[in-house]
Amino acid sequence: MTKLYMSASCPELKAESVISSDEEEDDNNERILLEPIVDDTPPPGLTDFVVQPAIIESPTITDHSNRRKLQWKFKGLTLWLELEEFNNDISRAVENFSSRHSNPFIPKPHTTAIYGMEHLTVQEAKERLSKVKECMNGGQWPSFAKPTGITSDIAVCGRPGQVCSIAWSELTLSTSPQHEVALDALYQLFYSNHSSVAFVPVRDGPWKPHNSIAYDNPETNTLSLLDTVLYASENPTLLGRERRVEAISLWSTEGKMEDWICLDRVKFW
Repeated sequence: MTKLYMSASCPELKAESVISSDEEEDDNNERILLEPIVDDTPPPGLTDFVVQPAIIESPTITDHSNRRKLQWKFKGLTLWLELEEFNNDISRAVENFSSRHSNPFIPKPHTTAIYGMEHLTVQEAKERLSKVKECMNGGQWPSFAKPTGITSDIAVCGRPGQVCSIAWSELTLSTSPQHEVALDALYQLFYSNHSSVAFVPVRDGPWKPHNSIAYDNPETNTLSLLDTVLYASENPTLLGRERRVEAISLWSTEGKMEDWICLDRVKFW
């Protein structure tokens, strides 16, 4: 294990680089965790400055045709949590990494709740999504604490807990008892009382939520740990803010990433 300390000119970041073996169950390749030490004291002259939640404007049309395509073929219907943003900080990170490295473009920043459902039709899934607030405590998904760090890794399909082969960089989030209850309720909503499902599947727990900011193919991976660390240090809200869940959305993730389609969305606030 090695430790990396950033210079004092950036917000203080302590990084632990952990190189794991194939035999480890949780970390199957190279996994890099960054633990931020966030100083919430505003700079002199900015004592009245408050970061406001992002106001999403009409998106600018960007040509992604020259960027690499993600080669893995995904499946089914998937539920994403869409997190609160501050001045579009996560969306800007996604676009920044994709444009600078010509990496595959993630269509919407998200935290995956359930991936690859194949037992429901689109209409059935939409009907169940419309009831999601009814099964949440207070009609809301629990907020997320500040990210615990940044993880860069390569997944290989077939290894424990890995369902695809992909390289990525993420904001690593933490679960809580409230999150576990909410996720169990979501599984009950989408898997119970269906003729093709004899019982609600037992999910692997505890949940390991994350919000990816960059994807790549393992064979052409250009994601850089140093690049990711520097970007996070220059954009401190990425690691320094708690986030509410703004919405839950239903996506068709059948095929390659450029084939993904948002089918429906329920806003929590």
